[in-house]
Amino acid sequence: MMNANKPFKQPVSVLVVIHHQHRQFLMLQRVDNPEFWQSVTGSLEADEAPIEAAVRELCEETGLCLAKEQVHDWQLYYDYDIYPEYWHRYPPGTRRNTEHVFSVNVALDSPIVIAPAEHSAYRWVDANSALAMAYSPSNRNAIEQLILQAAS
Repeated sequence: MMNANKPFKQPVSVLVVIHHQHRQFLMLQRVDNPEFWQSVTGSLEADEAPIEAAVRELCEETGLCLAKEQVHDWQLYYDYDIYPEYWHRYPPGTRRNTEHVFSVNVALDSPIVIAPAEHSAYRWVDANSALAMAYSPSNRNAIEQLILQAAS
């Protein structure tokens, strides 16, 4: 059941891949599932543009509070099935989500402050480790795209 004090999420979200020179990736471990490692993600709030959500989520989940000009908008989105264990977070009958993709290149010594309600740990890892750790296919695909971009 949905918490009466918490509104349903919109089925539109952002994915922000945090990396350093396409060689190191910041991965966040979910509190509710220790095997679920991911980049920054989050749903759009009412009347919020995807870039605004990306900047907000980045700041909320990592403490990296950047200007929207510092966040690269890929002008790309993925449509995917919402995992059944998260259906209760969305309006009844909602089973698909649209995820807009962003990335940000930061220094390895950037101070990271994770949101303890969402994440229990973070790690900077190499590209292969990030691919192995990323729980969602869209997250893996975005990391792969950054790796390919660096190789070209």
